[in-house]
Amino acid sequence: MKKVGIVMGSDSDLPIIEKATAMLDTLEIPYEVHVYSAHRTPVEARDFALSARENGFGAIIAAAGMAAHLAGAIAANTTLPVIGIPCKSNTLDGVDALYSTVQMPTGIPVATVAINGGANAALLCAQIIAVEDKDLAAKLDAKRASDAAVVLEKDKKISAQFNK
Repeated sequence: MKKVGIVMGSDSDLPIIEKATAMLDTLEIPYEVHVYSAHRTPVEARDFALSARENGFGAIIAAAGMAAHLAGAIAANTTLPVIGIPCKSNTLDGVDALYSTVQMPTGIPVATVAINGGANAALLCAQIIAVEDKDLAAKLDAKRASDAAVVLEKDKKISAQFNK
């Protein structure tokens, strides 16, 4: 199975990354986590992206806040799918990071999830990898069914309470 590469711009992004790693652990998808900054360690971020495919990665998650150029910097150096997680900051509540992540020029796509959307970034990576992995696709189907069952159970309780 292909691995997921996870890069965060700062260790302050770790709580968001932990949502992604928890989801990947649940789905039994291998991953590596690194701290590389698009601005402070551009050579290391570039080297990671350039060698990602040969190192067994199938997709990359890049999380950063404020001037969130990390996902774009990674995407500029690989043709693997890159999923950006804009991280909330105290200054502009993550809208700055959202715009920096989602507004990529033609030719350098970055899929972008919600602000602080670590779990969805992991699920999107899983869906990408599952295109060629039937066992992983089955796990994703089972997760969807389980999530639906939880909602239907809540509906049953609320309906019993209010729909008389």
